[in-house]
Order: sequence, then C-alpha cells, then structure tokens
Amino acid sequence: MTKDVIALTPRMPDTRTLLAGLYAGGPDLTVGTLADGAVIQLRASDGRPLVSVEAPVLVQVPGETVRLLGHPAGDGPVWWTEARASTAVAEAGRLAGSFAGRVATVLGGTVWPPEAASTEVIPLTTDLSAVPVPATDTPAVDVLTASTAVVIQDRPLVPMTSWLSDALRSATGADRALHLVTPPDTRLTLPTRTALHGLPNRWVVQDPRLGYYDGLSGAVLHWKNGTFAPVTGDGPARLAPAFTAADDSGDRQLVLTLRTRHPADRELVLGGAVETAFRHLTGAPPAGWSTAEPVNLPWSTGRLTDLARARAPRSTWLIAVGQGERPALATVRVLRTPAGVEEDITLTLGHGGDEALPPAGAVEELAAELDAGHGLVTLFTALRAARRDLTVPPRLEPPPIPMTFTLGHQEAARTGHPGRAGHYPLGDGTDPSTWTAFRELLRHLGQA
Repeated sequence: MTKDVIALTPRMPDTRTLLAGLYAGGPDLTVGTLADGAVIQLRASDGRPLVSVEAPVLVQVPGETVRLLGHPAGDGPVWWTEARASTAVAEAGRLAGSFAGRVATVLGGTVWPPEAASTEVIPLTTDLSAVPVPATDTPAVDVLTASTAVVIQDRPLVPMTSWLSDALRSATGADRALHLVTPPDTRLTLPTRTALHGLPNRWVVQDPRLGYYDGLSGAVLHWKNGTFAPVTGDGPARLAPAFTAADDSGDRQLVLTLRTRHPADRELVLGGAVETAFRHLTGAPPAGWSTAEPVNLPWSTGRLTDLARARAPRSTWLIAVGQGERPALATVRVLRTPAGVEEDITLTLGHGGDEALPPAGAVEELAAELDAGHGLVTLFTALRAARRDLTVPPRLEPPPIPMTFTLGHQEAARTGHPGRAGHYPLGDGTDPSTWTAFRELLRHLGQA
C-alpha cells in the first residue's frame, strides 16, 4: 500500500475537519506540529511521528490531479491535502488512509489512491520499542545517515512536491546526498528528474529480482557505509539489465533550453520569455506556475516577479505547465548576477510518434521575438526519443539531438555580427552526428 495518501476536496479542510481525520488512530495517539504549524503530525504516545499532514493547497490549475495522479477530481479548483505515513510502523499507511477518507467524507471529496480510503479507527499494535526513533524532523526523510538522506516512495509517479523539495533543501544544507528509493514501475516528473540528476543525489530503483540500480544511469547499486554506491568490484560499475530494456514507442520530446538577461530595475517583469515560448509552440500561455508540484497558481508574470524580487539576491526556481492537449512543462531559475537578472529556462513539449513537430521556421520566429523583446542570450533546441507525457521511466533514454542554436544580438555582436541575432540550423533531430557540428559551431563562435 502506498505511504502517501491525498484527500482532494472542493472545500478547504478547516481545523475541526483535520482533527476529525487525525482521530483515525483513536484517543491514545497525540497530535503535534512542525514547520511553524505548516505540518500536523499524528504521533504515538512516545512522540514518534506516524502520519504527517501538510497544510492544504488550493490547486487552481486544471488537469494537475490527472497529470500527477491519473485521478480526475471534478471541475473547478480542488484542495489537495497530502498525508505521508511513516515507513517504520506497519499501521501508519492505514492511518493515513483513514485520515484522508474521513476528510473526504466530511467535505464531499475523493481520495487518492481510492483503495487507501477508509473511515475506520486504526489501533496501534506495533511494538514501538523495537522500532528505531527517527533521526530527523524532516517528514519526508525515512532514513538519515551522516552522508545521505533516504526518501522512500512507492507511488506510480513521483512529483517534485513540497515534501521532496524540503528534503532536498535540508539534505543540501547539511552537505548530504538525497537518495529517492522507488519500485521499478515508478516514474518521475521532469522537475524531479532535474532535481536528482547528478551526484551526489540519486534515484534508487529497488528491483525485487536484481536488487538496487540507479534509475538515471543504470548502475547497479548496493547499500554501503550509510549510502547507495555502485557495485564496482575490480572493474567499472555494472549496468542493470532492466535499465537497458528497449522501450521505443515512437514518442518524442522537443526540448528548448534558453537564457535571457535583463537590466535589474524596478520596472522589470519576469516570465515574458516563458509565456512567449508557450504561445509560439502550444498556441496558449502557460496554465499555471508554482515552486513545487502540483502546480497550483494561475499563470501571472506579476506574481512570479514579486516572488523572485522578494527572494533576491537568492535564486528562485519554479515550474510552469501548459494547457490543452499538448503536454508542455517548463522549469525556470531566476538568478541575480553581476550582469543583471537572468532566467535559465528549459521548456519540454511531448509529441506522439504520429504527431508533427512545429514547422522549421517556428523556432527561428520564436528566437527573433525573444531577442527583440525578452533579452535572449542563447537558445538551443533539441529532439529526444522519450515519453509524450513528459514522465521519466527508470530505463535508458537516448540523449537529445541538436536541431538549432541561436545567439541573441548582443551575444552575436561578439562574434562579428553586430545588430542581429545569429540563428544556426543544425539538423532535424534524427542524426546523432549533429553533436559534432554543434561542437564545431561553438568552437568557431568562441574563437570569433
């Protein structure tokens, strides 16, 4: 049974409703709080956390419950109340299900996963004296060592929730790796894959037949000295056979990686480049944005700018999702640099094998508009064989293949072409040798 249970309700759960849900364990359990009251915990009599409940989030962006849960929650906004059960106590998963079931019953909502929902009182029968006391106050972390924070998830799709984002931030701040452990049929969202890509963080897949392997590199892993590490022996790390299994559906992803730069002034409004890219390639602006998944806020460049300005000079990371039938998702990092305010943007669009890509001139037109009005520095476009739904399975996916590269006019001036952007077609995204041409282009531009 999943350890994460979510109540989806048309009305906000008030304190009385939440307490009614937390009574799922009967009168012998206690209630406490973390993070200045943002997290409520159902605890055993010795204070050990059993179920942690995040503050309800109003999801105003259509389609997020289907994208992340495969679970439609009706028309209109929905309150998302997520409960995470301790993996150390057998009854905790059922307690989380009873909590969510009670909240949904009172407010006329639904529960994900549906089979977890109940309204029963779940008595605590585990001998807690045999269960180690958690070494961390971070609710998402299941195992904590000197070098690694381990998060165990068994949901079909792992999004970059505020739970996981908090665990990553805490691990990074303590100079620890974050290792996410999942079953072999779990997938990641693109934001989660981006956050875990690159050492010391890992996606650890637990295969019942083969043991552990890295879901992004395929390296066979084992638990050693308080962390997951590759099994090397006398040679290089071995690849798990499950990682290299063929999965060619014909789906593709068009990936645009761009950077913009703006003078740092009071009139600056961020997000215009993202909105322009969405409009050019999907026909509509983003549906919403957020700093975690689910994406809960309607699209607003003004509110986005206010957040980035409030956090400056620290960077701001956020997600934008599209609307309509075309899967589209962007991650944005806003940076304050000596040169001004910069946006690092990666926009990914999903295409089925029988769906046409945007016309060849669409990216050049987009680059021209970004250069004229949004401070374009560079734009790199590539095509990769990957799932249309923009999720990441624990299997080998080929790297993207370059299609175009554009220098904004200010950057192009440094290469001897003042006054205009430099746009360079490279290929149609099907020939891997295009990487050689791209490297030669960068070498030429660097020399110029």
